[in-house]
Amino acid sequence: MKRMTLFTAIAVFGLSGCSGGVLAPESAASDAFLDQVAANCGTFKIGNQPINFLLDVNNNDVYFVDETSKLSAGQVDQSTYASDINAFYPTDTNQAALDCIFDQLN
Repeated sequence: MKRMTLFTAIAVFGLSGCSGGVLAPESAASDAFLDQVAANCGTFKIGNQPINFLLDVNNNDVYFVDETSKLSAGQVDQSTYASDINAFYPTDTNQAALDCIFDQLN
């Protein structure tokens, strides 16, 4: 149920105009994908934070969850996702995490 709070936060940001682009899909499938990413890729870092931190409902950064949910729903392709993530978290150390996330799509 922790994810529901996070999706509510995403919706609030989106409705208030604080989110860029289309809101992430809110579904059992996207929730399951986020859980799978956490279980299999949680220790990899995006930017300077482990994925598990970025998926934590106590984290105020909803961009990663939003973009990863869009990826799982097919709203963005892998190339666009990688570009978006690398632009938002520009540390040049994201590739291992991205590879792990893409492996979860199969």
